[in-house]
Formats: sequence, structure tokens, C-alpha cells
Amino acid sequence: MAFRPIIFATVSTVALMLAGAAQAQDSTSVAPQASQPGNEENDIVVTGVRASIVGAINVRKEAVQIVDSIVAEDVGKLPDNNVIEALQRVTGIQVTNRTGGEAAAISIRGLPDALTTLNGRNIFTASGQAFALQDLSANLIRQVDVYKTRAADQIETGLAGQIDVKTRRPFDFDGFAISALARGVYNQEADTYNPNAALLVSDRWETGIGDIGVLINGSYTRTKFRDMTTTAGAMVPFATENPPEGSGFSPLQRIFSGWQPGQERGLPTTAGSTLDINGVDVPYYLSRDAIFSSDLYGKRERPAFNVAVQWAPNDSSEYTAEMFYNGFKGSTFNSLQFSFADWWGSLGPNPGSTFELYDGTNIIKSRRAGDVFGFNSGDFSTNKTDSYLYALNGKWNVGERGKIVADLAYQSSTNKTSFIAMRTTRVASAIDVDFNAGGGIPSYHFDDDALLADPSQWTIGEFYDNANKSKGSALTFTLDGDYEWDEGFLRKISGGFRYDDRKARDSVRTQDAGGLGANLSTLPADALFTNSGFYDGRADIPTSWVLANGYWLSKNADTIRQLYKNDPRYADRILLSDQMTMTDVFDINEVTLAAYLQADAEISIFGRPLQLQAGVRFVAVDTNFTFVDRYSSPPLVTQAASGTERFLPSFTARYEIFDNLRLRFNYGETLRRPAFADLNPNYTLTGDLTNVGYGTGGRGNPALRPTTSKNFDLALEWYFERSSAIYATLFRREIDGLVVPITSLTTVPNSGLNTASFLITRPENASKGVLKGVELGLTYFPTYLPGPLKGLGFQGSLTILDSKQNIPLVDINGNVTGQTSSSFFGVSDMSYNATLAYERGPIGARLSYVWRKEFLANNEARLFANPIGVWRTPEKSLDFQLTAKINDDLGLTFDAVNITRSKMQTYYKFEDVGGPEQFNLGTTLLARTFALGVRYTFK
Repeated sequence: MAFRPIIFATVSTVALMLAGAAQAQDSTSVAPQASQPGNEENDIVVTGVRASIVGAINVRKEAVQIVDSIVAEDVGKLPDNNVIEALQRVTGIQVTNRTGGEAAAISIRGLPDALTTLNGRNIFTASGQAFALQDLSANLIRQVDVYKTRAADQIETGLAGQIDVKTRRPFDFDGFAISALARGVYNQEADTYNPNAALLVSDRWETGIGDIGVLINGSYTRTKFRDMTTTAGAMVPFATENPPEGSGFSPLQRIFSGWQPGQERGLPTTAGSTLDINGVDVPYYLSRDAIFSSDLYGKRERPAFNVAVQWAPNDSSEYTAEMFYNGFKGSTFNSLQFSFADWWGSLGPNPGSTFELYDGTNIIKSRRAGDVFGFNSGDFSTNKTDSYLYALNGKWNVGERGKIVADLAYQSSTNKTSFIAMRTTRVASAIDVDFNAGGGIPSYHFDDDALLADPSQWTIGEFYDNANKSKGSALTFTLDGDYEWDEGFLRKISGGFRYDDRKARDSVRTQDAGGLGANLSTLPADALFTNSGFYDGRADIPTSWVLANGYWLSKNADTIRQLYKNDPRYADRILLSDQMTMTDVFDINEVTLAAYLQADAEISIFGRPLQLQAGVRFVAVDTNFTFVDRYSSPPLVTQAASGTERFLPSFTARYEIFDNLRLRFNYGETLRRPAFADLNPNYTLTGDLTNVGYGTGGRGNPALRPTTSKNFDLALEWYFERSSAIYATLFRREIDGLVVPITSLTTVPNSGLNTASFLITRPENASKGVLKGVELGLTYFPTYLPGPLKGLGFQGSLTILDSKQNIPLVDINGNVTGQTSSSFFGVSDMSYNATLAYERGPIGARLSYVWRKEFLANNEARLFANPIGVWRTPEKSLDFQLTAKINDDLGLTFDAVNITRSKMQTYYKFEDVGGPEQFNLGTTLLARTFALGVRYTFK
């Protein structure tokens, strides 16, 4: 690595010349702890909800960078289940994926790849580059800072920004402290009651060797949930009821060949549209290939704890040793009922299928079809993660102006998943389906829905059995220093070094078998499961069906494996548990060396201070790969290596126009490294499931380079009262090397599947894009309200985004044939949140509403005739929190989430083609939850 000597020279310079330390690269210098508002302006004491909101204002006001925060009201008083839910009220944050009874995905200004740090240290989950932030309990959190801009002393990754989660330490308290929280959460869709508990104990002592503090903080949450989804399938073409002579089609026959699946805009939907098939213009209709419902039962448990020991032997040094554990254990049983709706055969005495078109189109809205094949599938998945972080930190004052901070951390994270499923099949006499009976939700019924719950009607079908293990670890050392001056142009100079040795490994096992032909009723009674009350009466669809019990499959996996193994066709394909081994997929070692220099300065313009901060960060990455091709025999092992080196400048100016009016400008450069799995060149394959002549699959690309972004921010902030502020931020992100999927038809021999042809999708740095927008925020606690209204306040924000990136157009062989443009995935053009807060006497309350506009979520597999984009309809949630103090130490809480029982819906769209009415896709009922709790705090 050519620049490695420069890095070590920089470190020596910092250590010898500056004798100072720069914040352990944990950003604590740019986002200080929330100040205690009770010590200002006549000692007006602010507590509870208002204290939390005012604390967040103080963080933004004092920071050099643009930072928005959430601050816990008190020990254990963040009123949300996980950190993502707590962040949804922060300006510029967009939250989605609210299935499973809680929010699970987050983006900052439309970008999803925020760097997650814990007390300033980069954290991750298993072999990934990111951390599963939804797994972090809000009970453990003191403060969360969301950095919209970046400085040279911050870790360079994450185009979206940085989310720094701060836990509590014993020196946060003056002495002994204990806090306990217990909540019971009722999930209405699942009809379950779930515990949420936390306990913190901390103390500190003055001893002969200095101050010593010890803190233990633990949390446990459990959630049993039920996600109910009904979906109208993808579109495919059918011949009309009067196909032309020479076409070879019978009335309403599905057209499998002679057209190109997976086009961006799909096939034309104008009435009378035709396909050129063997020289004949064949009129066609577009209809859904299937209709299906998913009744998913889930359970997750999240134990977590942190232990911290602090020692301050004197006024000039402090040492911290801490350990953090975050666990996740979950299981899901998906009761899937699936039926094709694409048959054109007879219906007994009826002459054939019937249908209805949307006016002026060739799109079938509703139809009756006979002799339809369907299957049910009992799918059971498990997921277990254990993540540990151990750290030692030392801080030293060197003289009156210098600081040194050293930090050594080791972390490991392991994730294990398993999946087992059994399908059952049947042919129903008829199905009547309206693909959109209203509000984007389909309606369908079979000739006799009662047969869905009759085991004797079902035949035992395919078997799937696989597992995955991912493991990651990292050893990280940082050394930082700074030196300050009180006067003059130069006020502080900082520098530091970071060394990170990251390892990641993935391994898998997989096996499957075809149908057995035996009747489902031949299985033991406890091997069967029949659901009830599906969709809670909110759609005109079947509400009950029978299938293999996923819980039983998991507990009796070898019994089922042996059942398939007894069939001579699968005897050599199915292994029992004592015969199974995992096959490595990749093994990666990545070493990162980074160094930075940064200077803070101040000058006076028109008698007002202009604060400047400029720096440059150099980062060098060496990555060594080992990949295993599981489809070769024996498995083929390949090795590769890559390296990148980059300088990343940053600059911030903060001008105090008046004492409470501030203007900020920031320029910085950040990057996003490829996910390790995206570097793997080997195939993952799925067979031909829809009889189109080829299967699907994916592979990585070891030549992927980091995606880089140039970031511009301009903010104006007015802190017009002690507890009130209004601010506006203009921002622009110029992003190069965006990764987009490129798909081509590829021959893969010896796959063991039912075809050798596959549409293979691989990632490429084939796009550039610009994301720009404006954020508006307001926090207002008026001081003039009378009587009981005096504690009333408002917090709200609005984010408007505009994104565009070029998308390569490719033919079936993967050749680029042109370019089009698209919005970024996951970006809503507009989102807002509004919170009405009240704090007076023993009562604290918060009513919050969050909303985001429709957005492009992902692209559909290139197998169908509909537009390629899958969009989400607008998402919203109305939540309420109430706290009532019984005394200074004890309080009662009540929380309600998703009060309006909003749904999550998807539809197909690309550019001006598609929409939620004629191209509706899936609708999931989101959980409404209510919680009662008690908090006890003594300090």
C-alpha cells in the first residue's frame, strides 16, 4: 500500500507535535451531550417530554456539524420499542418496513446506508457492512445523534450520514442510581401480550486511587406478531377469446413465448395491442398469473446489556472499560396459500373462462377460471444473532490545552438462520377473482372454500431445507489528539489515526426434493395446521386453510427428511442432521488504515464570529477475498484482492448573524463500500418456476468499487426562545458509482435444477445520481399560554426530496442498449412529522403523526409483463404516549402505536406506466399496539 508510510508519519506528527487528542473519532466533539436546561434563564426547570425535546435543540445548537438528536427524558424513558422507532420523529428521517409490529428500516434524506456507531465505534451485524439498528432496544439509550454532515475526524463511510448511539456510563450520575422499567404490549393483530423490561444499576465512589464507577444496564423485549398479506400476482399475456387463424392459440390461452419478459415499462396496455408471434399479429390480454395470501406468525426476543467501569485517578485522566451485548432470537411460520389464476380450460358445463376488462385497456380486472392448480406451503424460519463489543478507552489532558484519546475495541457478531418448508398441492374446480375489489385489495373465492381446510384434498409436494451462518469480527484501534487556543485565528488543530482489521465469512447448506404424491391426511394430526380469522374481515377472501405445521416441521425435521429420503428419487439428495455440513460461500479480510488532520479557526465579520473547520481524511483499504463456487464439483475455490486509497476533504463554516440566528455551510465527501455479499462472483440460482423456459439467479461482482458522494449543505437556524427553534437546510448529494442491477441470460451447467438457462442479475457501478432537497423544522413551546395550556408545545418537520439517477437499459444478453432515468430506491419526494407535546405537573404526553409519500421500493424479477418497478403507497402512523408521575420516583405509562390501523401496500409502476388501481400488488395489515407500563427511578 503506497500511502501507508504517510499514515504512520501523520500519526507520529500528531502524537509528537500536537500532544492532543481528537475525540476518539466518536464525534463527541461535534455533538456534545444535551445540556441540562434547568440551569438557564432564572433556573426554570424543564423535565419529561419537554426536556427531551429541548435537549435535542441544544445538541444541534452547540454542534459544528448539522446534527439532529433524540435525547432520553431520563433513565429508561425513551418511549419506543427500538432505536428506529425513536428516530422517526427526527427531521429528514424516513422510516418504513413496519411489518412485524414495529418499524425496521430507516433512511436519512432518502439514503439507507447510514453509518451506525455505538459510543463512536463502528458496529455491524454478522458479515454485513451495516448494523441491524432495529435490534437495538431503546431502553439502553441515553442519546442518539444523527449527523447530516461529516468532518474529517469522523469515520468516512455512509453516504446517508452517521447515527451515533450513546449508552449510559457511571460517570453520568453523581452517585448511586437505579432505574427499572416494565411494560406489557398488546399486539391487536396477533392478539398477544408481550413483555418489555429494563433495569439499570450504577454507582460511583471516591477512593484513594481516584473516582471509580460501575454501571450495569440490561433490557429484554419479546414480541409475538402476525402479519397478514394478500397479493394479486404479476401480469402475463393471454390470447383473446378469438385468437387469429394461424396463431396456434386457443381462446384465452396463456402466451409463454414470443414476447420479452421483464421490460421496464412492461407490455403495452392499450386495447387491441398485439404481439408478433411467428409472423402473426396476435391480440392479447394482460392478466395476473396468480392470487395468494400469507398468514405469517412471528416471535422475536431481544436481550441486551452493557457493563461499564470508569476510573478517574486524577483530574487529567480517565479510563473506561465497557462491554456491550446485543442479541436477537426470532422465528416465523408463514402459512402461505397460493393459487394460479391463469388456466383457460373448461368449467364443467360452462363453455370456458369469463372475464371483465378495465375500460379502454387490455387489462383483465376480474375473471373466472377452472381447473386451477394451487399449493399451500408451511414455511418455518429461525434467525439468531449474538453480537459482542469489548472496549478500552483512555483520555488524558496534556497541559491545559492538549488532549489525547486512545481507544481499543474488539467486536464479534454471528448470525445463524434456517429454513424448512413443505408444500401441498391440489387442483381446484374453479376460482372467481377480482384483482382489485377496492382500495388495492383483491377478492377471490374457490368453488368450495371449505375444501381448503380439508387435508384429504391435498397432496404432499416439494420439500425445502437450508441454513446459513454469517460471522464477522473486527479489531479496531484509534489514536487522536487536539490542541486548543483561546485567541487568534487558529483555535484548534486535531489529528488522528484509525486501524481496523475486519473479517467476514458466510457459509450455507441447502437441499430440496420434489413431491411425494402421498395425501396430506397421512401425516400425524399435530403435523397439520389450520389457521382462522385471516385478514380480520377486512377483505372478501378465504379465511382458513390447512397445510404442514411449520412448528412441527422444525421440531421433527429429521422425521420429514427421512420421509423424503425413503423415496428412491430423493434418497441421495436428502441428508439427515448428523450428515449435514456447511459449505463456505466467502471468506473476506479487509484492513482499513485512515488518518486525518483538521483545523478549527475563528474570525470576526461585522463584529460577529465566523467559525471555520477544515480537514482532510485519507483512507486506504486492502481487501482479500476467498470465494467458493458451490455449483462446481468439487467446489471451486478462487482468491482475489483489491485495494483503494482516497483523500476525503471537508469544510464547515458557522456564522453567528445574531446571538440566536446562525448560518452554516458544509462541504464533505463520503463513500459507501460494497457489501461483502455483492463481491461474490458465484451464482445463487432458482429453477424455472413459471414455465417461461429459464430460471433466475444472481451473482456478485468482485470488481465493484466504492460509491462516492460530494455533499453540500446550507442551513439557517433561529433559536428564538429558550425552548424553541426554527431551521431550514438546503442540501445536495452528487453521487458517483451507484450500484444498479444488470440482468443477462446465462447458461449454467450442472446446477441440479430443472433448467440450464438463467436470467442472472449482477451489480455494477453503472449509474450516477443527484439527490437534493430541503428540510424545515420547528420546535415551539410558547411562553404566553394561560393556565393548564402552559405546558403545550409543538415539534414538527418537513422534508422535500428530488432524486434522479441514470439507469442502463439492457437486452436479454446484458448488452446496454440505452439509458433512462429513475428516482432513487426508497426515496419519498416528501415526508413530514408533527408532534403535539404537553408537560405540566405530573402529566407528560405526546401525540405524533408521521407520513411519507409513495416511493420506489425495488424492481420486480424480470419474468413478467408488468412495469418493472415496485412502489409503496404513502405510509403513515399515528402514535400516542402518556406518562403520569405518581411521585418523583414512580410513574405510569401508556402508549398506542398505529392508532388508525394503517396498511402497507405495493403496486407496479415505471415512469408514467402503472399505478395503484390497475397495477395493485400486495396489501399487508400493520399491527396496532397498546402498552401499559411502570417506571421507577432513584438517583
